[in-house]
Amino acid sequence: MWSRAIWWVMVGVLLFSSCKTKKKMTMPSSDIPTEISAANAESIKTFEMNNLDFYTFSGRAKTRVEMGKSVHDVTLHVRIERDRAIWLSVTAILGVEAARILITPDSVKILNKLQGEYISKPFAYIYNYTNRGITFNTLQDLLLANVSSNLLRTDNVQVASSTDEFIVVGIKEELAYQYRINKDNRPFQFSLQEVGGSDNMEAFYGDYVKTNGYNFPQDIALTILGEDVSLKARLGYNRVSFNEPVEMPFSVPSRYKVIN
Repeated sequence: MWSRAIWWVMVGVLLFSSCKTKKKMTMPSSDIPTEISAANAESIKTFEMNNLDFYTFSGRAKTRVEMGKSVHDVTLHVRIERDRAIWLSVTAILGVEAARILITPDSVKILNKLQGEYISKPFAYIYNYTNRGITFNTLQDLLLANVSSNLLRTDNVQVASSTDEFIVVGIKEELAYQYRINKDNRPFQFSLQEVGGSDNMEAFYGDYVKTNGYNFPQDIALTILGEDVSLKARLGYNRVSFNEPVEMPFSVPSRYKVIN
């Protein structure tokens, strides 16, 4: 059970940004502001200007994972070299590293250290789980709580506003998405679905703190509900840094079994 939980931690962290959703997303309705802005392009430009402009990121988060009735506490280490690589490490009980993931625009590599297994696939591997509209940059933006310029580049997008938030709703390449954005122009909720999909995903960003001028959420919660998995994860960052040198070690012992 524990090794299976770790596997879902890896898949959840990798794919929370790209799951389909069970709830059918609609354009602004009774529970969100309905005054559609006449200046969508200008509003979107403002949101993008408030994205984190960085070249490296490093963070450590205490993470609680609920999978069905099982609950596990792990530590997640995240390192990002902008537009080039995302490195993730999951540490379990007593500081034992359970898994590593290395994602580049071209590939996905996963080490399951508890099982001695290794997967190396082209980036398109994630399309086994999600829509082909997902890109490396979309994943990167979501881990950093940035609004995705890739998703926003569509004619089918609307911006609604109220006194304390903005709502951005759109469809791009069969992906329907919704951002709820605070008055600091940073997202606090994100939803994504493949049009007609059957799974459910939501991500929440909270407890924003400025570190070296970067407004980053210390609290990230995600929920994935589908036919084969029920996963909730809560990430509480206790260490964050930007624009410092990062290392992304990833070597495969010869004894590891390659999974195809």
